[in-house]
Amino acid sequence: MRRLDASKIPRHVAIIPDGNGRWAESRGLPRNLGHKQGTEAVRGVVRAAHELAIERLTVYAFSTENWARPPEEVEAIMDLLDRYIVAETDYLVSNGIRVEVIGRMQMLDARIQERLAEIVRRTEGNDEMRLTFALSYSGRSEIVDAVRAIAREVEAGNLEPEAIDEKCLQAHLYAPEVPDPDLLIRTGGEHRVSNFLLWQLAYTELWTSETLWPDFTKSDLIEALAAYQQRERRFGRTGAQAREPVS
Repeated sequence: MRRLDASKIPRHVAIIPDGNGRWAESRGLPRNLGHKQGTEAVRGVVRAAHELAIERLTVYAFSTENWARPPEEVEAIMDLLDRYIVAETDYLVSNGIRVEVIGRMQMLDARIQERLAEIVRRTEGNDEMRLTFALSYSGRSEIVDAVRAIAREVEAGNLEPEAIDEKCLQAHLYAPEVPDPDLLIRTGGEHRVSNFLLWQLAYTELWTSETLWPDFTKSDLIEALAAYQQRERRFGRTGAQAREPVS
């Protein structure tokens, strides 16, 4: 297992867990069993991230586009989400992990909304790691919702159009206080961001793993972190500028 520099662990890691369906199909299994195994991978990666002292982990659990999947598959995913929340709540509470959710929650079943509200409430005082689930989420929808909120403020006379800038839009995102991801990991060998955190990924380092999500383990996570630690983050500046100390 590769050694990591503890001083260079990314503060915020985002993950697009891809490959559940392909994992199942390659084994001649129903897709739902791939999602079930994918849930186990989430459990393992959350624990690994906590052990590695990652401060924030954001998981793209269910997109708005996923609603177009066959109803039985959507129902199975929601059932697995429900089971995950029930099974993991005590672990998350006792290990200082704070859970948050971003997305259009109103599209979820009332039972799931209640489960999520309960786990958010029970973990809100935790401060060791922040675990965010993007559920019924779309990066474009998040920006649209932010623009709508800003438009309402302008219409009410509480905000001048000239005052709208990047900071203003940032303040109206689902979780405006959360820093942008340092590293985005996508599994399953795909090379796209799939409408995930479009605003926040402007300068995020990207890492693609060929591993299908159900097989993704702590060692895969460490491989991604090790690759991240070899990179020089420039944020649009030259390498020399990026290395200059901030005064």
